[in-house]
Amino acid sequence: MKKVIVSVTNDLATDQRVQRVCQSLHSWGYEVLLVGRRLPASPSFEQAYRYKRMRLIFKKSLLFYAEYNLRLFLLLLFYKADILLANDLDTLPANWLAAKIKRIKLVFDSHEYFPETPEIYKRHFVKSVWQGIEQLCVHRCDVSYTVSQSIADIFENKYNLKFKVIRNVPFRLNNQWELTKANPYIIYQVSVNIGRGLELMFNALKIDPCLHLVIAGDGPELLNLKGKAEILNIKKQVKFLGRLLPKELKEWTSGASLGISIEEPLGISYISALPNKLFDYIQAGIPALVSDFPEMGGIVAQYGIGMILKERNPVNLARILQMMITDVVLRETWKANLTIAAEELCWEKESQKLRELFSFV
Repeated sequence: MKKVIVSVTNDLATDQRVQRVCQSLHSWGYEVLLVGRRLPASPSFEQAYRYKRMRLIFKKSLLFYAEYNLRLFLLLLFYKADILLANDLDTLPANWLAAKIKRIKLVFDSHEYFPETPEIYKRHFVKSVWQGIEQLCVHRCDVSYTVSQSIADIFENKYNLKFKVIRNVPFRLNNQWELTKANPYIIYQVSVNIGRGLELMFNALKIDPCLHLVIAGDGPELLNLKGKAEILNIKKQVKFLGRLLPKELKEWTSGASLGISIEEPLGISYISALPNKLFDYIQAGIPALVSDFPEMGGIVAQYGIGMILKERNPVNLARILQMMITDVVLRETWKANLTIAAEELCWEKESQKLRELFSFV
């Protein structure tokens, strides 16, 4: 039985991609240890595989990443493993050094293009640090994969490396979607970060008091958004749920009339993204409104499961949202198409790519 240590900087209980990968590896006979961090409000977490949560002194900035990688490196040195799986660039330094010292295999899962995330891409020094780490470590991984073809192309063009694509799709759900709902609402999940289009959404809510939004997630912009909701006098139209466990999140998503993923074009990472929430909407059986970006716009257009936001202004957004909720003909079409998309875009099928990759490690 091969031993795999999987590491991530996120909270283990809410990172669904990492959970799915670990569940699959465990079911295929690997001995899995998942390593992450414990936050003050971390929910309970129980899985069939082993896990370890580290309490850190620093919560953000380069000091957090430095502390995390130092602690992770020491852990990796003293735990037996055949394979190390690093999730995102922020866990790669410790994994790369430990794999080099112990002469074991290193796998890299890039959830996003890290140096071009909105929090980093305009901070020249910080960006240069992460680019240096990327240049040092990425081409020395034994196997690498990412969430979209656009991000895979970035790595291939920069380093002449072949990155596989394993999309961030959930397990198959069997939802009975309703065309109309008694209390319709729009859902946004999961990360409440800069550039997610939520301020634009709030301005649309101000224009149309009939629209209601549920925000299921947490992040650094949460307090700012709560303040904006109060200033705009739309508090009754917005429900902040905070961070939810996957089961609770599925229930809220399935109850919505539609889901949004209307990120702003802040850096290559957002533009190239194929976020898990789009696939969660598909499995929940609800149409999606997405930004006019190649990856998620391509999925919506290919399967005919929603609309693409081409004009980013509150009036146009409010009009589209109202139409998506009330147009019965459109919703009938989306219902049929979502059934097809959900059958194809599920982890039961996507995970076979992962199994094939690990067969070569």
